[in-house]
Amino acid sequence: MANKLAISSVSLSQYPGHTLDHKIRAASQAGITGIEIVYNDLLIYSKAQKISIQAGAQKIYTLCLETNLQVLSLAPFENYEGSTTPVEERLALAQHWLELARLLHAPYLQVPSIYTPDCTRDEKTIISDLQQLADLASSIKPIISIAYEPLSWGTNCSTWETALSIVQRVDRPNFGLCLDTFHEGTRLWGDNASSTGMQMDAETKLRDSLRRFVRDCPLEKIFYVQLSDAERFEPPYSLAHPWALPGEAKEFTWSKHARPFPLEVELGAYLPVVEIARAWIVEVGFEGWVSMEVFDRRMNEGRVSPEMAARRAVESWRKVQVEMKSKSRL
Repeated sequence: MANKLAISSVSLSQYPGHTLDHKIRAASQAGITGIEIVYNDLLIYSKAQKISIQAGAQKIYTLCLETNLQVLSLAPFENYEGSTTPVEERLALAQHWLELARLLHAPYLQVPSIYTPDCTRDEKTIISDLQQLADLASSIKPIISIAYEPLSWGTNCSTWETALSIVQRVDRPNFGLCLDTFHEGTRLWGDNASSTGMQMDAETKLRDSLRRFVRDCPLEKIFYVQLSDAERFEPPYSLAHPWALPGEAKEFTWSKHARPFPLEVELGAYLPVVEIARAWIVEVGFEGWVSMEVFDRRMNEGRVSPEMAARRAVESWRKVQVEMKSKSRL
């Protein structure tokens, strides 16, 4: 397929001993061609090097050049639109992130939909905040594009349809979508609190959503696609579950602990990732970046090396491509 494969830096390991430069080399060696740099990984790397984060970004970009790896994005600029803090403060922080994105030569700044409860629901404010962010990102060359991602536990935006409506109202050429199979799958199909692992009418809801996507989503507004699966909870999620935190959405808990690479059924993966990816990639003719963004708790203790994670990512993408092609012929 025409799509190039990237991976989030946190999806190569979340173990403190596995540094960002190690992860970059591992991704390159496995044949991955792009990487999403997670801000905290860059910060930890820079502190370990005893240099500023700006100098760290420059060193990481040089390393990516040497290893033939393209930086896809700087991520995730969280809880921005509609926050109760003054917009001037948020834009000042955004300016810092955009500076780093330019030093990394990243074309995208990833912005997940806000998920804090203490934010405005006023649509005009939300749109204005995002327009100001997009305008700031285009005020200096190279222009940075804002990849807006609907989180399944987002306060105001939790579906691709709501996100697309926001994208259309923001109405800026550098403002589009980052789509993640985990969020589509857990918003419309999966349920970690159910003994079946599925929502009521899951198949119908997902099928109808994907049909509307193919019909309604402009191809030029799909900036890139992220792939991730999810494990079924055994026992089902409840407030007594060892991973549960007071006030945290069950989908957020799910995301932090049990997101293996797509089709890793041996690890409990069970979401209809192929069906979602087929609609988002094959049926609409999307030929841009596909990025693996997983959060596998097994990576937290150092037992999974970045090399192992990178190989898993490549094998997962191979399986997804095979499955998408076979299903497209049915």
